[in-house]
Amino acid sequence: MRRNRIWLVIIVALAVIALWVSLPDNAGIVIDSDGDGTPEIDFSLRQSLGLDLVGGLRVLLAARLPEGSFTAGDLQQAANNVARRVNGLGVTEATVQVQGSNRILVELPGVTDPQQAVDTIQATALLEFVDFSGLGAGAADFDGRKILTSRQLEIAADNGVQPEGSVSPRTGQPFVTVMDGGGLQAASPQYQNGEWFISFELTPEGAAIFGPYTAANVGQPMAIVLDGTVLSAPVINAQLTDGGIIQGRFTEQEAQQLALQLRSGALPIPLTVESAETVGATLGQQSINLSIRAGIIGIVIVLLFMLIYYRVPGIAADLALLVFIILNLALFKLIPITLTLPAITGFLISVGTAVDGNVLIFERIKEELRAGKPLNDAVEAGFDRAWRSIRDSNLSTIIICAVLFLFGQTPGASVVSGFAITLALGLVVNLFTAVLVTGTFLRVIVAIFHQPLTRRAWLLGA
Repeated sequence: MRRNRIWLVIIVALAVIALWVSLPDNAGIVIDSDGDGTPEIDFSLRQSLGLDLVGGLRVLLAARLPEGSFTAGDLQQAANNVARRVNGLGVTEATVQVQGSNRILVELPGVTDPQQAVDTIQATALLEFVDFSGLGAGAADFDGRKILTSRQLEIAADNGVQPEGSVSPRTGQPFVTVMDGGGLQAASPQYQNGEWFISFELTPEGAAIFGPYTAANVGQPMAIVLDGTVLSAPVINAQLTDGGIIQGRFTEQEAQQLALQLRSGALPIPLTVESAETVGATLGQQSINLSIRAGIIGIVIVLLFMLIYYRVPGIAADLALLVFIILNLALFKLIPITLTLPAITGFLISVGTAVDGNVLIFERIKEELRAGKPLNDAVEAGFDRAWRSIRDSNLSTIIICAVLFLFGQTPGASVVSGFAITLALGLVVNLFTAVLVTGTFLRVIVAIFHQPLTRRAWLLGA
């Protein structure tokens, strides 16, 4: 009994925390005591909703290069990089798919700043570290100006376009690119002394280039160039072998956007926005309300059925089912999972599987009671012998969910992934609630009301 009490305390505490997390208006805990824009504690919570529920942004991107100058693999790689940028924007379950031979369709549910999203997706983010040695104080004259570099000429030759920009006043030739963004391993926005900047780390290949160059040019300026425009031209103070910072008088949003672009890689094909439109929820608010109402009615009916048919064990099952629902809703916000109509459908199906597990347990308990076993022994035998069936049933369905998730990675089929994720998550949680939570509640009830339940078998549904 002591073990059951300990588990009861743990389950109640877990349910209370999950209930707090799942509250619709709960945005989490964010503490920024010094007001510098970087919270010391950031436990923010947000429930993402899909395009079919809340609307969002639909962007059609087209390659700026003529067909035949790039391959289908190049276009797919561009789509993959766009997908990484979309994830960095905090958008989950977005649709990024190749259309035809030169277009990419992007759907972003719940996007509040369409222009920022378009700019982030479209920008090629060609970062270059350019040799400015010998310019001295004149290097500052190039801040904010377009320059022509050796790397830009290489890309232009591959794509059949002609770049523009200032050349080196010393040689009359394009500036020499020491290293491009491919040498970066990581990039993140940082804030210090009232200024936003980008902190970066180098790959081993990048370090092999950057280290010797900076060692040989201490005291000389080196330009940091993004898409041909000079951000800044700081003086090299020491050899840099593993990373450094990129300064350019950034705002917070600019620093975050640039770091995201650098982490997700440059687009192999320059893209232009062919169309961008804000779309409303396809279901409409009335349809959403009706869907939520239908789900609530279904859950209430299930709770009543378990209570009426199984009586006292039904009470334990209903309590466990409520814990199951709360835990799932909390996980949807913590992971987070974008809720679309298919995702909600997967969750509701998982509610049915949770009840199915309790049915197996209770029917097994009734069989043990009919065979003449004492109440406590019948309860233990019911859980022990039903566990294998519950485990095997859930695991087989989880395998199917994994297959559905893999198929959902196909362009245009992301809603299948949402269904598979919520269903699989519900099945995993069910392995915990159907046996451990229901078992704890039922054992506590049996311990408290042992005599009445022993004398009145009908209270157990037998």
